[in-house]
Amino acid sequence: MIDPTTLDDHAFAAWAAERAGTVLLDVRAGAQAQGLEGKALKDAGDAAAQAELDRILTEHRPDDAVLSEEAADDKTRLTARRVWIIDPLDGTREFSEPPRDDWAVHVALWEDGDLVAGAVAQPALGETFNTGRPSVVPPRTSERPRIAVSRSRPPAFVEALAAELDAELVPMGSAGVKVMSVVRDVADAYVHAGGQFQWDNAAPVAVARAAGLHCSRVDGSPLVYNEDDTSLPDLIVCRPELAEQIVDFVRRHGTD
Repeated sequence: MIDPTTLDDHAFAAWAAERAGTVLLDVRAGAQAQGLEGKALKDAGDAAAQAELDRILTEHRPDDAVLSEEAADDKTRLTARRVWIIDPLDGTREFSEPPRDDWAVHVALWEDGDLVAGAVAQPALGETFNTGRPSVVPPRTSERPRIAVSRSRPPAFVEALAAELDAELVPMGSAGVKVMSVVRDVADAYVHAGGQFQWDNAAPVAVARAAGLHCSRVDGSPLVYNEDDTSLPDLIVCRPELAEQIVDFVRRHGTD
């Protein structure tokens, strides 16, 4: 039995993400018996994971602020030293389509101006990636670069980018899963400009940075968190050797 009071922030983020992931697996397992599918299953998952993370943070990190997709934005976070940025269920569509496994739980900690800890749990895979034990990104195993994209709405500019880099597009689900695909050598880059929020990528970016990957806005500028405006619409996460080419493409062609 884990005693959360003994965990540092890295391990705590991983433990909290895993706890929420267990709740989500339970919701999914009971969905058929309860007649949950589609939007009802999405909503049940969001609510259950949010409740678990809210309970955990209230009990074990009561002095910290929280920014969550599934809760009202408490603006006291803007003057707080420590803010947990969470997405209880990233990839609700994929979660609602068993047996898909490309959905995740995000738990990140922002402290004094930057991300300092984070974890991304992929419960259906039994995997949790965290900053306390940074992943070692293996050497690239593909001859052509692979770019992770949305399976339902890949942006047109990424198709043009892939053509210039002679890259292949790899469709998959949630934002966190796409970032982790670069960590796992399933893809070599994730380039997005279709609109996201801070909770969509804070934890994945923390994990990717710890693994030595390049993380930035599409124009190469830094990703900034705990801003008043929660929108963070674009990002690049990639192997360092691809960063200059990708940023240069965006500067020349834009994302329209």
